[in-house]
Amino acid sequence: MPLRWEGFSICAIISDNENNGEGDCMEDYGYIDKLAERLSAYFDIEKDWEYENLCCDLYARSYIKNEKYFFSKKARVYGFENYEHCLVKYFPGVGMQELNGFTDSLKCAVDKLVEPHEEHMSSIVTGVMVVAQKPDADVVDAVKRFKYHKGFSFGFKGWVDIRLVLVHPQSGEVITNKKGKEVAKFYVFR
Repeated sequence: MPLRWEGFSICAIISDNENNGEGDCMEDYGYIDKLAERLSAYFDIEKDWEYENLCCDLYARSYIKNEKYFFSKKARVYGFENYEHCLVKYFPGVGMQELNGFTDSLKCAVDKLVEPHEEHMSSIVTGVMVVAQKPDADVVDAVKRFKYHKGFSFGFKGWVDIRLVLVHPQSGEVITNKKGKEVAKFYVFR
C-alpha cells in the first residue's frame, strides 16, 4: 500500500490485516507494544501520536532537569535540562523512498519538538523504523551513514542529535547509525 506524503509527513495508511503477505504484521505490532511497555518506565508514552504533519505508531518523551542550589532552593546556582523524544513507525516494506521520507520527518521533528533556551543542554530524537521485510543492502548502508547534529547559539543553548534505528522483529536484527549504537541493545528482544 503506498505511503501518503504531506510535506514531511510520514503518515501511512496501514491496517493490521493488510501486509501484502510479507512478514507477520501482528508480530510487528506486538513488538511495538513490548517496546511501549519497556519505554514506559522512563518515558511518557502516547500511541497513534499526531502533531501537525508528523504521525507515528508510538511516541515517547523523557524530560530530566538538574539544578544546583546554594543553601536553599531560592538561591539557584544553575540548572540544565535534557530531553529525549522517541518516534516509532511501522513500515510493511522499506526502500530508499521510505527511509528518506522518515529521516526528513525526523529533521522536521527537531524543529517542532526541540525548544532551545538558556537551560536546554541536549535533546535526542530517536527514530525507530519497525519493518516487516528485511531491508536491502542500500537501505542498511544509508541507515549506517545517516548523521544529524545541530547546535543552538554556538552550543550555549544546547544541541540536538538524531539516532536512527531500523528493527526487523522476525530476525531480531537491529541496524543503527553511529549515534544509535548507544541504544541498539535496548531494541533487541529475545
